[in-house]
Amino acid sequence: MDSGRWRGGRRGVSRGMLPLLALHAVNEYYRLPWKPPVTAGLLAANTLIYLRPSYLDSLLPSIDEVWFNPHLILKNKDMKRFFLSAFYHIGESHLVYNMMSLLWKGIQLETSMGSSEFASMVVALLGMSQGITLLLAKSLLLFFDYERAYYSEYAVGFSGVLFAMKVVLNSQSENYSDVHGLIVPAHHAAWAELILIQMFVPGTSFLGHLGGILAGILYLKMKGSYSGSDPLTMIIRGLSGVLRWPLRFIRDMFQLRRRRISGRGTIGGSQTGNLYGIWRCQACTYDNSGWLRICEMCGTSRSSNGGLVRQVAHDFRDIPLEELRRRRVERFG
Repeated sequence: MDSGRWRGGRRGVSRGMLPLLALHAVNEYYRLPWKPPVTAGLLAANTLIYLRPSYLDSLLPSIDEVWFNPHLILKNKDMKRFFLSAFYHIGESHLVYNMMSLLWKGIQLETSMGSSEFASMVVALLGMSQGITLLLAKSLLLFFDYERAYYSEYAVGFSGVLFAMKVVLNSQSENYSDVHGLIVPAHHAAWAELILIQMFVPGTSFLGHLGGILAGILYLKMKGSYSGSDPLTMIIRGLSGVLRWPLRFIRDMFQLRRRRISGRGTIGGSQTGNLYGIWRCQACTYDNSGWLRICEMCGTSRSSNGGLVRQVAHDFRDIPLEELRRRRVERFG
């Protein structure tokens, strides 16, 4: 999270960092055999909220309406600030740094966990990191009278969730990690990054980042004490299944249409007859769609009972391959 005050609506001209982010994201996804959809959705959501295109500008609240401010959240029970503040960023460098981190962590976690469990984890980490930050700010006010430093702080950004994801990602790693040039054990990397960012990057929210680390630790503790899929994962998996059903239906319709139009098959073998709407030409052994009455390869007619006209079949048994190709070209151009 970044803290401070920023006013304004639409963003100005890009300084060139957003095109680099887009190029890097496209390159990363292009080389992946499976494209993690939840990570892509999070990248798109954060970027669109920052850019505020004209068709979304009237729908999105301004940044002044969503700053994470513990005092206003508790006073007004403002859940909009509680949840939406994580998706807003105060500058291009703030957005790009967070999205580069999300791209790297999200791809690894979603690939290993699956999209449903990853989405469930992100929702849980978002709620826990924001809640822990709120609890820490209120506790510091009550026990140490730290009002101005944390309780009245204004902050936005996805970095609290990213710190929590870093804890989860490195929880089982025995390797070492490079944190801004400092080599540390991977499971301590989030703590090292917390200290270094606070030392060298002014205006960051220490409490927001700390809340993210504690949320990651709490998530791992809860995950370890519960066997099986959590209820939120099951809900997300069910919703995604419902949403995928129309897409599967349309895909199957197009595949059925292609099978009816064209009898793509293999050449060779000894199977004959009708199997799942396919018949084999006994002249050239090409598998044709059951909807076709003439062999696609050699033009031999199919008889009404699923076989071949015997005389034609006999005449075509010894046809050279080049002749079959010539007839196919004549038939289909």
